[in-house]
Amino acid sequence: MNPIIAILKEHNVSDEKINQLFQALTDNPLMAMGIVGQLGIPQEKLQQLMALVMQNPALIKEAVLELGLDFSKVEAAKAQLQK
Repeated sequence: MNPIIAILKEHNVSDEKINQLFQALTDNPLMAMGIVGQLGIPQEKLQQLMALVMQNPALIKEAVLELGLDFSKVEAAKAQLQK
């Protein structure tokens, strides 16, 4: 299991919320940040999760693919943010 998804599940985040988070990430990364804030994950775990993603950004792609979402939308959103 992807470590991002594992940390979310460790904090009793439902599959529905995980899918919602990654769907938001593929559609609108800024909205995804708001969802992360509502998950109730302790700050130290959230920092650990963010460090994990910063060290290995490919984990996001793995999680998106594991959940059966379209990674090309993540790439398009990233390109739009860089404009």
